[in-house]
Amino acid sequence: MYSKVTRDVISSLEQHLLEEWQLEDYAARIGYSKFHLSRLFKQETGITIGDYIRKRRLATAAMYLLYSDESIIHIAFDLQFQSQEAFTRSFKELYQLPPGKYRKLMRTLQGMEDDKMSGQTLIKGWFLSGSHPQLYEIKSDSKVFHTGTRSGRLASTGNAGEGQFGTMMQSFSAEKWRGKRIKVSCFMRTEDAVKCGVWCRVDNAASDSIQFDNMDNRPVQGTTDWNYYAIVLDVPEESASIHFGVLLIGTGTVWADGFSFEEVDLSVPSTNMLTPEELPLEPVNLGFDES
Repeated sequence: MYSKVTRDVISSLEQHLLEEWQLEDYAARIGYSKFHLSRLFKQETGITIGDYIRKRRLATAAMYLLYSDESIIHIAFDLQFQSQEAFTRSFKELYQLPPGKYRKLMRTLQGMEDDKMSGQTLIKGWFLSGSHPQLYEIKSDSKVFHTGTRSGRLASTGNAGEGQFGTMMQSFSAEKWRGKRIKVSCFMRTEDAVKCGVWCRVDNAASDSIQFDNMDNRPVQGTTDWNYYAIVLDVPEESASIHFGVLLIGTGTVWADGFSFEEVDLSVPSTNMLTPEELPLEPVNLGFDES
């Protein structure tokens, strides 16, 4: 799970993504040396701060190409690339197509989808559930995403009240994960969310929950930019199924992107909320003499 320093770096990067900031500017804003920030960020995320900025700027470029008529050279300079050629090389490396061809092809595909579909866009593997799913919708969002070209969007469509919630979720077999500790992570962004978070649940064959976390003790609320969130749970040998997703309680909108499952060792603390109750070593007050 990312440290507060790395989460602060990501938050600052998102706020100033299109500005001509240097590493020294981010370091000064957060209050650490650039060397410490660089080392910690690479250690925890696996990529450099520069690579993170480049990927996020290219994701923004993909959105501009699809939903604006800005020229490619204008987009390149807006996103702080030194030349159109440098931008084209970087974009093609990530999206496998040069910007102009990407714009033409993806707009064509999008037009075909719009002709065939109306209302809610189905997302392969995901489904909508919750206490009041009729008050929510899920969509694949090609306008708002962290990296790649799309995110999953869960939003309220009605006046969801206190305790009412919707979830965008998946379920799969626990067979490959039994006996392991797993970390479920993703990036999330929110808009006017009453309360939301990532969740994961591990069930046994009787469908009893044996591991669970829904970030209830650290919820995401209000309007927030993209940031990283993670859950760590054990998958006992008796586990039969794993369920996970994004939970939205009440009204608002949440986007999720880049879900990842990975095995971690026992040095990574579990976030399981189903802590077994501590039992006394011996029975007490057998004669009822103590009040």
